[in-house]
Amino acid sequence: MNKVLSPNQLRYGSEDDLPEVLPLRAGPLSLLYTGGDLRYISVGDGPILHRLYVAVRDHNWDTIPAELTDLAIDDRGDSFHISFRARHRRGNIDFAWNGSITGDTDGTLRFAMDGEALSDFRRNRIGFCVLHPAALAGQPCTVEQTDGTLTTGHFPDAISPHQPFFDMRAISHPVGPGVTATVRMEGDTFEMEDQRNWTDDSYKTYSTPLAIPYPVEVKAGERIRQVVTISLTGDQREGAKEREGVKVEVGDISVGRLPGIGLGVSSVGPIPAGQVERLRKLQIAHLRVDLRLGDPDYPTQLAQALAEAEALGVGLEMALHLGKDADAQLAALAGLLENRRPVVARWLIFRQDEVCTQPQTVALARTHLSDLAPSATFGGGTNAYFTELNRNRPPADGLDLVCYSVNPQVHAFDNLSLVETLATQAATVQSARRFVGDLPIAVTPITLRARFNPNATGPEAAPGPGTLPPSVDPRQMSLFAAAWTLGSLKYLAESSVACVTYFETVGWRGVVESAEGSPAPFPSLPGGVFPLYHLLADMGEWADAAVLPVATSNRLAVDGLALEREGAKRILLANLTNEEQRVNVRHGGAAGWLRLLDEINALAAMLEPELFRKHRGRRIPCTGGLSEVTLLPYAIARLDVA
Repeated sequence: MNKVLSPNQLRYGSEDDLPEVLPLRAGPLSLLYTGGDLRYISVGDGPILHRLYVAVRDHNWDTIPAELTDLAIDDRGDSFHISFRARHRRGNIDFAWNGSITGDTDGTLRFAMDGEALSDFRRNRIGFCVLHPAALAGQPCTVEQTDGTLTTGHFPDAISPHQPFFDMRAISHPVGPGVTATVRMEGDTFEMEDQRNWTDDSYKTYSTPLAIPYPVEVKAGERIRQVVTISLTGDQREGAKEREGVKVEVGDISVGRLPGIGLGVSSVGPIPAGQVERLRKLQIAHLRVDLRLGDPDYPTQLAQALAEAEALGVGLEMALHLGKDADAQLAALAGLLENRRPVVARWLIFRQDEVCTQPQTVALARTHLSDLAPSATFGGGTNAYFTELNRNRPPADGLDLVCYSVNPQVHAFDNLSLVETLATQAATVQSARRFVGDLPIAVTPITLRARFNPNATGPEAAPGPGTLPPSVDPRQMSLFAAAWTLGSLKYLAESSVACVTYFETVGWRGVVESAEGSPAPFPSLPGGVFPLYHLLADMGEWADAAVLPVATSNRLAVDGLALEREGAKRILLANLTNEEQRVNVRHGGAAGWLRLLDEINALAAMLEPELFRKHRGRRIPCTGGLSEVTLLPYAIARLDVA
């Protein structure tokens, strides 16, 4: 493998440039255009929509990306017109549409799509997705039904398990004193879901109600036309002002302790001998292994997990997936473990015919496993998303903790959308608290891509030549993954979760690379580490430290996590953008040591992690408890102050 990585690969795992982002104005409206989508449509500081785009979802709810051609942009400063052609192709799916977007000086915005199926295929949905920002939680709105009836309500505060609004034609809400925005949708019947269930930072209004059976056969020549129009009433304000720099402030009062941070067992084989000591230095709290007790090969996976946990000196988080004959399966597992007596931090109990773990299943597991690891706790919930936990709330009886998993790419896949999910991870914890009370919460596992598709209606297609498996993201090896993981840890740690599990130990879903490296097109440095290794090492050095709250003036640009121990502070900052960011950090401390991990030194840090970790960085001045830091794209900063 070539040991030279491009700046783009170091930043986000790909040679390709990111799509251009174009700021636009339509009178008082400000917004961004990128790749056929509209983002951050607002009036002044009043948000209207997070995003407005067209989605093509196949029979398994996979999103088919579009190729854009014939793009024409006429930007007149206070108005604009955009036209393009979009084509979605994958397997037997071939759907094309013409897009037209017009923004007028009076604040009216119109987005029209005129599409045609160019082949026969099955789909679950085709049409507009209208994303209202989660910042509107609890705010009033008025919904117009398809028959013209008006209904008043609110955007849900706690995450709504089911659709808050059905049969929609339009929705209006205030965007400031005396100003109301109305979003009108034509061409289909729309309804809304709370996308925070999947950690998206939005409420999504989509076409084609879920009550209509799916998948649906689409015939070649079938046409789909839809229009979304945004209009304003009232005294309209000017567009949002430009921000200069990012202000970050570290609080003084602890919000809890750093949760136990674990990793998953490698899915690409045992840990190479040369990586064992590196992984030990992370000082992880546990190692997760998933055992499907109906699979005849699970004893081999168990043996690997036992060996790796012993080598790393940690206990296991054993996720047990039971079948219908759960009693016999648990008895067989207990027999395998009888003589080993492994160190088990916790058992996570799931059953194939239970969306969320039921008390009787946990009780059955206790009868077989309690004596094997007397200090281990028993958890349950879902192996899938918070959605399943929220819609099928398990009784707390018999549970020592409740769990669910997280990945940021259920609906969208670009860097900006992934960054938006970070704060919403905290919202899932806050909503879970409403029905689990004080029961400890484990968020496990947390991955960049989905491990499996829990909503598939048919077999998943095998990856084609030269493509990565659907569970692998090339950003895993990049600075972006480290920055995203820091944001995830910040919001979960500040939410006082009990423990978290990230990624795997080795390979293209891990934190260190195998000796052979990963197959192309994954950018690989055989035998090296990924940037997020250093983030986890910085956390491991301060395991069980107190967590201090961190506030940021722009959480989509820069965010951070602060720890305190014995009068010292460790502040970790992440640039979440592909642009340089100037940051003012108010921490109340004295001068400290600043170490950066960015595209300048990332390659050396990946190939020679021991040498990188010996350096404290450089002394940084502090004036009145304030330090200034400049972060290159997707850089990580570690600031240690007294």
